[in-house]
Amino acid sequence: MDNLEQKALKYHEGGKIQTSIKTPMNSYEDLSLAYSPGVAYPCLKIQENSDLAYKYTSKSNLVAVITDGSAVLGLGNIGALAGKPVMEGKCCLFKKFANIDAVDIELNTQDTYEIINTIKNIAQSFGGINLEDIAAPKCFEIEEKLQELSIPVMHDDQHGTAIISAAGLINTCKLINKKLEDLKVVICGAGAAGIASAKIYKQIGVKNIFMLDSKGVINHKRKDLNLHKCEFIRECDEDSLEEILVGADVFLGLSKADILSEKMLLSMAKDPIIFALANPNPEVSPEFAKKVRSDVIIATGRSDYDNQINNVLGFPYIFRGALDVRASKITENMKLAAVYALAKLGEEAVDEKTKAIYNKELKFGKDLIIPKPFDTRVKAYVSTAVAKAAIDDKVALISDFDEEKYFKELLNEGN
Repeated sequence: MDNLEQKALKYHEGGKIQTSIKTPMNSYEDLSLAYSPGVAYPCLKIQENSDLAYKYTSKSNLVAVITDGSAVLGLGNIGALAGKPVMEGKCCLFKKFANIDAVDIELNTQDTYEIINTIKNIAQSFGGINLEDIAAPKCFEIEEKLQELSIPVMHDDQHGTAIISAAGLINTCKLINKKLEDLKVVICGAGAAGIASAKIYKQIGVKNIFMLDSKGVINHKRKDLNLHKCEFIRECDEDSLEEILVGADVFLGLSKADILSEKMLLSMAKDPIIFALANPNPEVSPEFAKKVRSDVIIATGRSDYDNQINNVLGFPYIFRGALDVRASKITENMKLAAVYALAKLGEEAVDEKTKAIYNKELKFGKDLIIPKPFDTRVKAYVSTAVAKAAIDDKVALISDFDEEKYFKELLNEGN
């Protein structure tokens, strides 16, 4: 057992989350208010008007993190219970970064319709639903069917990676003076994150996208594609990663470790952009990529390298903004608002507090294309943008939204 494994197992002993009481519970009067007989009064109010659950319960700041364990964090289909440490970790991130209470729910089924029906039956307990580590293609149908719940529902494995990497792509293009519409983008991995990334890349202006799955390039010769992959069929003769990567400006990897060779790297266009996001080991290490190409800009999913494409820059703040204006769903415009907010902050000067956290000089450039996870300004930028987009899209139930005041309040929370 290596040192990291020992530390990790010790860290997780007893679990990572617990419940706490927000109201006083020190006297007989407190007990009578919290439970019988006092608890009957809010119950009756909610019976009269279900919206009052947001006032008299924790619903307004409570998210369920739900999985079936079919595609867990680089580990595959390990089952829901084995995925529980990941779900608890997600709950920790919700609380730490956005002060959102979250509870993990591991479903003992991998049947699409059972998952949908189970979530529908428990959804009224929560202000939002974060779907997690559910395999494609069923994750697309599950998320789509749950949009009728009138609370925010998002499968973070799809949209989190897409949003953060899109922000990184916008900023990287600014650094190297390339236009999004001129890029040749190769996406290796046609699962939930790959397909969602391709969709959001198209929305920000990318026109030339080639996608690969485990059988090769998704082109006109393929007869084995599901509906979600068919959107990205290209008329091309290239079948392999090595062939399609020639002249590419961008490689987005959501596949497996160490698949990019020296030959492949050298075949890419000038100033290649590499987002190697396979976990725990990327498709190519930053050390190797920089040794082969001095002009490369590379990001990974790991915290021990620069340019971490980390979902924690997205989901806590997207839900924070959505919850605070009582959004009934998370729209495409809300996701795009998060993209542009992250990109905007990424370009700005890093504040002294963030530099102190990381104990290093931080400046927008090839080694810092997106904000750091512990940059306390991210919440204000992303949550405000998402909340405003919800207002603009008319999916918010709270209309008296003061954008400037809200931004300042969130900014002060981090200081």
